Formats: sequence, structure tokens, C-alpha cells
Amino acid sequence: MTVSEQRQALLNILNRGAVSSLFQPIVSSLEQRVVGYEALSRGPSDSPLHSPLTLFAAARHHGMLTELEMLCRSRAISRFCALGLTGKLFLNISPESLLEQQHYSGGTLTMLEASGLRPDRVVIELTEQAPIDDFNLLQTALHHYRDMGFQIALDDLGAGYSSLRLWSELHPEYVKIDRHFIDGIHLDPIKREFVNSILQMAKASRAQVIAEGIEQPEELAVLEEIGIDWVQGYWLGRPASIPEINSEQLAERLNQHGSSRNEDAPIHSLLLPIPGLHEDTKVQTVLECFQQQPTLNTLAILDDHQRPIGAVQRHTLSQTMLKPFAQEIYGRKPIRKLMDEDCLRVDIRQSLQRVSRLLTSRARQRLEDDFIIIDQGLYKGLGRGIDVLRQITELKLQQARHANPLTLLPGNIPIQQCLERLLEQQLDAQLCYVDLDNFKPFNDLYGYGKGDEVLLALAQLLRELCDPQKDFVGHIGGDDFMLVMRSSDWRQRLDQLDQRFQQLCSGLYRAEHIQDNGFSALDREGRWRKHDLLNLSIGVLQLSGQHTEKLDPAHLAEHASKAKHDAKKIRGFSITLSNALQMTSAEPSTSNQYQMI
Repeated sequence: MTVSEQRQALLNILNRGAVSSLFQPIVSSLEQRVVGYEALSRGPSDSPLHSPLTLFAAARHHGMLTELEMLCRSRAISRFCALGLTGKLFLNISPESLLEQQHYSGGTLTMLEASGLRPDRVVIELTEQAPIDDFNLLQTALHHYRDMGFQIALDDLGAGYSSLRLWSELHPEYVKIDRHFIDGIHLDPIKREFVNSILQMAKASRAQVIAEGIEQPEELAVLEEIGIDWVQGYWLGRPASIPEINSEQLAERLNQHGSSRNEDAPIHSLLLPIPGLHEDTKVQTVLECFQQQPTLNTLAILDDHQRPIGAVQRHTLSQTMLKPFAQEIYGRKPIRKLMDEDCLRVDIRQSLQRVSRLLTSRARQRLEDDFIIIDQGLYKGLGRGIDVLRQITELKLQQARHANPLTLLPGNIPIQQCLERLLEQQLDAQLCYVDLDNFKPFNDLYGYGKGDEVLLALAQLLRELCDPQKDFVGHIGGDDFMLVMRSSDWRQRLDQLDQRFQQLCSGLYRAEHIQDNGFSALDREGRWRKHDLLNLSIGVLQLSGQHTEKLDPAHLAEHASKAKHDAKKIRGFSITLSNALQMTSAEPSTSNQYQMI
């Protein structure tokens, strides 16, 4: 397509209004619900300008960017309202377009008024494709939008020309991390640290972080671990002209790689089956309900389909009704006029851990307030925040009683419980028995203080190398550790272990021992002999969930220990593989041994 043909095609699109709007959901992983949609524009499907990148690049080249963005904005707003989508609408706008004088006329506000959409439900998402020369003018333009009730989001953080400066000077309500830093974050510790730093800065500036471009459940698991709640990407929902969100399917994807720890038990055990009230119930009737039930703090407000649309708190309603003439003004009105629409809703399959994070992350949520429990979008009952925190505390105390006193890793009882769950749920896993070579002579020569440093360093390293959403790390005792690994890349994680362990230990040895690559100390028979520097021996027992009928935790641990002893026969860092099928087979046991120096 020639330049003139491109220009003509662009003019035809603008004249015909031939752009379409797609919507991609933005999801709260904690609340397991859609909190908004990003509007994405496309040109005609039969046009060379169908792609948004090509379309907007052409508009920028031919000086028609403002006209195109206004058209896209109009289409997105009208379509968003026509579909009755919930949450916030995120509109992509180029900063250079904002600097055009015509934007000060209130055209966007006029579009909203025509569609019946409130400005506080719209987020202006800045997409930086070119350097910005006049920050002062841009600030003026954004203040203009804020004065009208809009919020501001900074898109593609980390990829633009001046995104950090924009963040520091514009103070956006939302920051969206560029998908480059999300792609493969579960395999890249540098990306993990970058994203964590972004989150900390966002907390300081009171901005909501949105991670976009999530395409794998492993990426989602890492983001959840870091503490990022709002997420977006193909794994959660593709852009669509009519987005259809299945709440059950969404919950399944969000929970797909949750761990099986006790604190991740479902919240349904704390369900209080308190009936909700219809949204048309009179305020006076609600007051009488509270008066008749002194222990009742919250009532859920439901629509015709038993879906919760809000809640009313006893203390909030009482304060409102104590105001002058409140009885005359509100007494006969429906309770939906006074309900809190932003009440906390929790799926019944949510874990205690997730709900606890939700309660503590919501600034407006008081710990003594109740929250609504739903099942596939329908009302089931209430839960009490204080009950969640109490149960989490009890579980943490129980875990502490069974933890190793030095490393605070789970001890033998939690290890056994973990193995029992593996067998009960028939899960595939690798049981890795980790042992330190030459630890006793090192301890005797360098002292128990240095030995404890080694154990603490190894414990921390094992935590870092394991995926907390899939893997388990336990401390059997002394220099023996147990890993239960379900990560698909478990072999690569173990291969990284030696190098990182040697780096951690390098500062603990005396210079002459490093030079000699070993040290002399008394052996178990009381004779002086030279020992190698500390190394790791790992016995790996591969477990197939389909063949666990005849197995029990004690036999699993025993055979993992045997694999470890085989590994210790090899000098240097070594890993010995064994298969759990051999435990019930009449055939002689064989092991696959290899050594890594």
C-alpha cells in the first residue's frame, strides 16, 4: 500500500466510522471477579489497517491521530454501555493526542452523558508511543480530566520513553506493567525483582498495579505470591466484541495452581447461613431486622436472581438514621439507596490465605466487618473477618510448633502430612532428599556457629529455588532436607542448586582451604584426613500419581533416603534418580546416577 492509498483508506475509515471495539477483562485475583475492561479498537477486517498498530501508526503519520482516537473513544463508550459491562472502562489515549487543544472542550464528557456512563467509571489509559516534550502541558490536560471525575492509568510501565517520569509527575491512580516483564516471570528472578520493586513504589504512591500479558498459570502464581492483585491477559480472558465471563471457569483458572497447605483450605468452613434481603426491602424493615437480632452486624442485599449487589452494616445504617429527619427521608425508601455497593464478595472455594490477604489489603475493610460468600455468583451466606484471621493465626501457631527451630522450615510432621496428601490426591511429584557432604567435619573444625550459617543459607536457597505454589520444602533435621517438587522444571531448579550453594558458602571458608579445595579434620573414627569442601548429594524418588495404591509416607521417605545414600557414594555434587514403581516391583532396583562437578 502506497502512502496515498494508506491515507485514503484512513479517511474512509474515519468517514464511515468503521472501527470496532473489543473488550478484555481486568480481573482481581483475590476477589475472583472482573473489576474492569480495557477497550481495544480494530479497523475493518478486510482492510490493511485492521491491526491497531498499523491503524494508529498511519493516523499518527498523516496527522489524524486525534480524529481516530475520538472515534474509537465514542465507539468504546457506546458499546460498553450497550453490553451492560460492569466495573471500570479503560480507554487508551496517546499523550500527544491529549495535548491537542480540542480535547479541552469536554467532548469525552459529552459522550458519557449521552450514554449514561459516570466519569468515575472511566480510566484514561496513557499509551506512550513517542517522546513527550511538554510535561507541563500534559499535566494541565490530565488535571482537566481529573476535574471532570476521570482517573488516570499509565500503560506499558518500563517500556516507554519516560514512563517513570510520567509516574512521578502525574501520580496516576493505576500503573500497568509492560508485558515484557510478565512473560516468563516464573523463570526469571530479575523480572520478579523488577515487578516487586514496581509494587513497592506503587504502594508508596497509592497507585493500583495491573499486570498485563499473563498467558501462563505459572506467571499468575508468581504475581499472586508477590502481591499483585489486578491482572489481565489471555489466560484470564481474550479481547472479545462480546466478552463472556464464566465465573466458575474464572475461579478455576485463578485457583489452578494454588497450594495444598492447611491455610489454603476453602473458606466454606466459616460460612454463616444468614439470609439476605431483597433490594426493594424498605429501610425501616432493615432497621427492625437489626433490632430483632442484636448479634447481627451485616445483611446482604440481593437482586431478583439471588445475586448480591451490596451490603448494609448495622453501624453505618444506625449512623445514617440518627441524622436529623433521616427517618422521614429514608424510612420508606428501598435499602438499595443506602447499601454499600463495594462490599467484599468471596467465592466459597477461596482459600483462607487468600481471604486473609483480601481483608488486610482493603483499606476500607474493617477487620470486624462481615463479608459476603458466593457460589457461582449466587449468595450463600456471610463470613466474619475476625474468624478468618483467628483461624489463620491458629494454623500458623500449629505450623510453628512443628517447624525446625533453626531454619523454621516445616519439620517431620508437616513433611509426613505433605506425603500423605500426595498419595491421597494421586499427584505426580519428585521427592528430593537433600544432604550435605562433609558437614560433620566442617562443623567440628569451624564450629557450630558456622555450621548453623551453612544450614540457614541452604534453607533460604531451597526456599528461593522452589515454587511456593507447587513445591514443598521441609527440614528433616541436622543437614537433611526434603523437597517435594511438582514444578515441571524441577530438574533445572536442582541443577542450579550447586552453583548457588557454592557461592553462598565461599565466604565461610578460610583462604587456605579454598586454595586446597578442602580441609583436614577428624573423621568419624577419630583420624585426621582431608575432606572436600561442602557439597550436596540429592536422592530423587520420582512418584507417579497413578501408581500409589501400595505406597505409604514411610516407604516414600525410606526409598528417597536410599537414593540419597547412593548419591553420597559419588564424589562432588551428585543427583541420583530412582522411580517409585520399583518399590512395588519384583524386578531388581536400578538407579540413574550422574555427577555434576
